[in-house]
Amino acid sequence: MLMIKPKPASQDYSIRWQLLLGVILTALSVLIGRAVYLQVLDKQFLKHQGDLRHVGIMPVPAHRGRITDRNGELLAVSTPVKTIWVNPKEFLRGAVSTEKMAALGGHLGLKVEEVMQRVGDDEARAFAYLKRKMNPEQADQILALGLPGIYAEREYKRYYPTGEVSAHLIGLTNIDGKGQEGLELVMEPSLHGVDGARRAVRDGKRRVIEKMEDVRLPEPGQDVALSIDARLQYVAHRELRNAVAHHRARSGTLVLLDAKTGEVLAMSNQPAFNPNSRGKVLPDVSRNRAITDLFEPGSTMKPFAVACALELGLTHPRQMINTNGGIMHVGSNIVKDVHSYGAMDVTKVIQKSSNVGTSKIALSIPPKRLWSFYHNLGFGQTLETSYPGEARGHLSDYHGWSLFEQATMSFGYGVSVSALQLARAYSALGNDGLMPMVSLTKLDQDAEAHRIMSPKTANAMMAMLETVVSKEGTAIQAAVPGYRVAGKTGTVKKLGARGYTTSSYNALFAGVAPASNPRLVMVVMIDEPRAGDYYGGVVAAPVFSKVMQEALRILNIAPDQQAPSMLVAHEEGSR
Repeated sequence: MLMIKPKPASQDYSIRWQLLLGVILTALSVLIGRAVYLQVLDKQFLKHQGDLRHVGIMPVPAHRGRITDRNGELLAVSTPVKTIWVNPKEFLRGAVSTEKMAALGGHLGLKVEEVMQRVGDDEARAFAYLKRKMNPEQADQILALGLPGIYAEREYKRYYPTGEVSAHLIGLTNIDGKGQEGLELVMEPSLHGVDGARRAVRDGKRRVIEKMEDVRLPEPGQDVALSIDARLQYVAHRELRNAVAHHRARSGTLVLLDAKTGEVLAMSNQPAFNPNSRGKVLPDVSRNRAITDLFEPGSTMKPFAVACALELGLTHPRQMINTNGGIMHVGSNIVKDVHSYGAMDVTKVIQKSSNVGTSKIALSIPPKRLWSFYHNLGFGQTLETSYPGEARGHLSDYHGWSLFEQATMSFGYGVSVSALQLARAYSALGNDGLMPMVSLTKLDQDAEAHRIMSPKTANAMMAMLETVVSKEGTAIQAAVPGYRVAGKTGTVKKLGARGYTTSSYNALFAGVAPASNPRLVMVVMIDEPRAGDYYGGVVAAPVFSKVMQEALRILNIAPDQQAPSMLVAHEEGSR
């Protein structure tokens, strides 16, 4: 019987092993072939995938435009700085030593606990600011510590060389360089520019290791030249600050205009603030009171009521007016003068600031004509400066006027204005009846102007206002040696919870110089002086004199032929 021996078990699986080995070798060959294809023959795919993970677009901030005064003096400029940021995930896993933590906090100006608060304890986070906009040298010292997850980014920081001197007008930007107040906000579209973009290679930790080509070049912001003169601005700031401190006033405002062009040459407010210290700026202090705040102008309004009557031919400078012992009944109300002047001409009504005389003149004017004259001067309207918070003031409709309201409005009660509105109105008196548009930026061409009154009326009012700044007037302290000055004082009772108070006042002076050929217009308003004196001729007029004297000298404006000391004799001889 033939016996068949069975095959060993190993022989039963040899074919299977061979088959499996063949499959593995085939797959390996395919993978090797695919790798050769991708890395040698068609390597663009992997390059693209790598770029997606390591090549990105990083923003390139645009340089913010500079702000200068009319002569090119820098008022606001952006300087390069560095921002320190942290990748919390890397930082927390880096086990930073106590000594290096203390060094980091010292460079940042923070306690170690404050640093850790900013880093946080979430290891999933990839970004947190440690300190924005540092001095580049300080930032480099932090990077030199070699701490894990600490990086720097270039930015720009806004710097204001003149500090608080021109802060209210210029305003300020936020931490990201966007305008938030003042002209920084108004001019934001021009100043900001357009950020650029650059392609960059990052490593696995998202650090920039190579900057490649520019995708889009940044477009720097445009420079803006303001109308102010930094020299005049400093003088205005200094004298206003001294006056507010001396009289222990609540606040103060000063506006200086070019009488011909309407350009603002200086604009100052007190109290002031330093725009370079944003954390200490309070909203109540940062607003530009010269444009945003309103007040009743008091007797500085009288020249406009008289000018309206002159323009309509209802009176003339030498017309006599009986002030009735300084008391006048208007309906059931009474208008009073500080002193009894008896009969006097219109010029003396302005010189002595008679409420009764001005009321009689105002009541001779049809209400519609008086309202129209005030309205044309810009009262009750915005000045179209686009400045944030610009006030339009208040001028009620003439249809609702009573006789008493018409009378009191003529000496500045019942109407509210800003300092800039009042200065602009006075420019019509000093510019032969033409009132220019106000400009906060330097003008390269003739300003637009509106005729408010005839040259004859304007010149007659200027002559009357010159008598105010004389020994017989209410503003001898507004005189400027060597120059003829025309102006008007104002002492205004402030409104309280129960009507007008007898203890709180605004002291004002509005004036023009040189009177023979007006170049400058100035308004000074001191809010609530509390050191004893409160009359406009004693509190505000001296500020006008000091600032105007410096301004005329700085601008090299020639003195008049006739000095203020000679005015009294001239006036007596010409009556």
